Amino acid sequence: MKATTTPSTSTPVAHNALPPPSATSTARSSRIAPHSHIKGLGLTAEGIAAPDGAGFIGQTNAREACGVVVDLIKSRKFSGRALLLVGAPGTGKTALALAVSHELGAKVPFCPMVGSEVYSTEVKKTEVLAEAFRRAIGLRIKETKEVYEGEVTELTPTESENPLSGYGKTVSHVIVGLKTVKGTKQLRLDPTIYEAILKEKIVVGDVIYVEANTGAVKRVGRSDAYASSYDLESETYVPLPKGDVHKRKELVQDVTLGDLDAANARPQGGQDIMSVMGSLMKSGRTEVTDKLRREVNKVVKGYVDQGVAEVVPGVVFIDEVHMLDIECFTYLNALLESAMAPTVILATNRGNALVRGTTDVVSPHGIPVDLLDRCLIVKTDGYKPEQIAKVVQLRANIEGLKLGSGVLERIAEEGERGSMRYALQLLSPASILAGLAGRSQIEVEDIAEMNELFLDAKTSASNIGADGGFDGGRMS
Repeated sequence: MKATTTPSTSTPVAHNALPPPSATSTARSSRIAPHSHIKGLGLTAEGIAAPDGAGFIGQTNAREACGVVVDLIKSRKFSGRALLLVGAPGTGKTALALAVSHELGAKVPFCPMVGSEVYSTEVKKTEVLAEAFRRAIGLRIKETKEVYEGEVTELTPTESENPLSGYGKTVSHVIVGLKTVKGTKQLRLDPTIYEAILKEKIVVGDVIYVEANTGAVKRVGRSDAYASSYDLESETYVPLPKGDVHKRKELVQDVTLGDLDAANARPQGGQDIMSVMGSLMKSGRTEVTDKLRREVNKVVKGYVDQGVAEVVPGVVFIDEVHMLDIECFTYLNALLESAMAPTVILATNRGNALVRGTTDVVSPHGIPVDLLDRCLIVKTDGYKPEQIAKVVQLRANIEGLKLGSGVLERIAEEGERGSMRYALQLLSPASILAGLAGRSQIEVEDIAEMNELFLDAKTSASNIGADGGFDGGRMS
């Protein structure tokens, strides 16, 4: 947020006063997330990490290691394994996982979750994990359909007397003329297809296609022969289809196994009042049985064997994995060994910690040793002051903020003393103070005032007295 209103010199404005809304306050703006600047791993063709690439600053070893994992995933040689990202808070573990998803592309399913999500009052812990794994396995279904495609040249409904009564007429059939670059064809269609044509608001000059098997009608757009010279058009113009009117078309549909499980698990109740009331009384989430999943897997395997579908293993990202308990870790081992298992990326900031759900099992990163043995472990490093300065400048550019002289160095010092997250959090509030003071850029005094208003984690911890209470006197 950046204010542009200059306060009046006659009336003093407190530092927490809101400026009046500007004329541009109604402009539409998109939300900027903490990792909006991450676009990928920023690797060269040889797999070498550039010091500054794709939104990443530093972390060259971790990025190169994740680049190797991306190559393994693309070559289908990493399924059923796990990658563990370890490091201090604010060193880019979540950013690395998101960068891996960017490198794999939008077609590969990526299912992020936090370790605490498994604790639900509606479903079991293991069910939440199993559901996340199923949503991370994609199924690309290729289907060849016979369609009639072309520009509508004629749309003539033929009416006949209604046989059920002596009043009115009904549509007995409809004549549709379709034209392509190669030729024309006249179709005699069922009246139910005419209803679909009316629902799609199809008129002469539109480009449509009709599925031969189901009779489904789809309007593609307006033929570009009817395009006008207006600067603003509400219509989508498409070129005249090539080839014959009657053709075979290959359609590709992407779903996940989780979608198939949910579609088959949802009960199809009757239309009586008891069925409707029962569906209203049921909980929002239902557990999917292992028997149903086995049946879905059997059907999917049949599609794959016929060459109709292709399985696309995706990625499950579990952040704060130390929040899982011993039961979840045991189930996670079983899921990793299953025939249909995605790639698993785990992240934690713990050192030696007690495994949740036990009283005496202390393990590195709070993860049992048997699961650690299955993981490739990548360590993230802390940031140097010059790297913090680069990250701050990058975030300022993303948020559209201007920094005055000396501000970058001052924020980098704060990041080294406290944490990089604290340094980044100072940017937006400091821009508000600068706007209230009538400046278009952040100055050093804005950062100094931010330090008076807010505390970083280390300063707050140092104010805790020896008895564990808060020592308010040390604030001054």
